[in-house]
Amino acid sequence: MRLANRKRPSSEEGFALVTALMACAILFALVMLIIQLSTGDLKVSSKNVGDKKAAIAAEAGVHRLMQNFDPANMTGAQVTNAQVNAAADPNSRYTIGSVGRPTSGPDALPLRGYSIGGGQQWGQRRYEGSVTGVNTNYNSSVTIDVGMGYGPIEITTMSR
Repeated sequence: MRLANRKRPSSEEGFALVTALMACAILFALVMLIIQLSTGDLKVSSKNVGDKKAAIAAEAGVHRLMQNFDPANMTGAQVTNAQVNAAADPNSRYTIGSVGRPTSGPDALPLRGYSIGGGQQWGQRRYEGSVTGVNTNYNSSVTIDVGMGYGPIEITTMSR
């Protein structure tokens, strides 16, 4: 009996083609899943880098605000679109918004150890402001609300 003349049953015809197509479909789905996961990771890490650069820019703005704060000239504290470091990262900038007295809570906080006697009480005057850091390369932005104390100042209402 010759094997070459042997006929295949009709149920086996095209089985190899269907199996090969199924294997290709599974491999294609697996490749698409791997591509999706890797591009998703790139997007997340890019957003993290942008947020960190914006936070660093906002922190630089907070330092600038603390360094130059003068309660007699609060409008002088405002800075718009200042670069953090033009040479290292020209895309990171900060903006110092309006600085003023707080809208809620006490106007001044007492400082312990500064009372001289005779009813005088010394403390710090409260101020609030906000600093926004941005990175235009990553299109990210971070805003930090800042609370500051200025003093010591006399906070009693007694007359001399």
